[in-house]
Amino acid sequence: MKYQLAQVNIARFKVPAEDPVNADFVNNLDRINAIAEAQDGFVWRFKGAGNNALDIQPFKDPNMAINMSVWQDMDSLMSFVYRNVEHRTIMRRRKEWFDKLDIYMVLWWIEQGTLPTTQDALDKLAHLTEHGPSQHAFTFAKPFDAPSASSKNTM
Repeated sequence: MKYQLAQVNIARFKVPAEDPVNADFVNNLDRINAIAEAQDGFVWRFKGAGNNALDIQPFKDPNMAINMSVWQDMDSLMSFVYRNVEHRTIMRRRKEWFDKLDIYMVLWWIEQGTLPTTQDALDKLAHLTEHGPSQHAFTFAKPFDAPSASSKNTM
């Protein structure tokens, strides 16, 4: 069995997403998402009615935003997040738009050919918050390898 890396990151806008103060972030979403989709190792990203997920609200807080994607492996995701200059440039400005959250990203392995749901993402965030990094839910700072083909564990 082969595995791929799922990731979710969340953010809380300081003011509603449609506020003009967030225009630079919102207006760059299509461009940054297109860069992600062209990245080697990209598999899938979560979208709502538009070309992003800003209209999807799995949280009670209307200022919360969710971004979820699937990648072939850790290296491909890390390459986009940390080595893509355009992504890094826009994300260096995140303090302009978003509140600081203690836990805002979680990674986990999924079987190739499956896609994560928003409930999966919320469960993984909760697990990471409650238990810290593990094979079940982890971070870039404390990653875990994909399960081996011979191991079948609960993920």
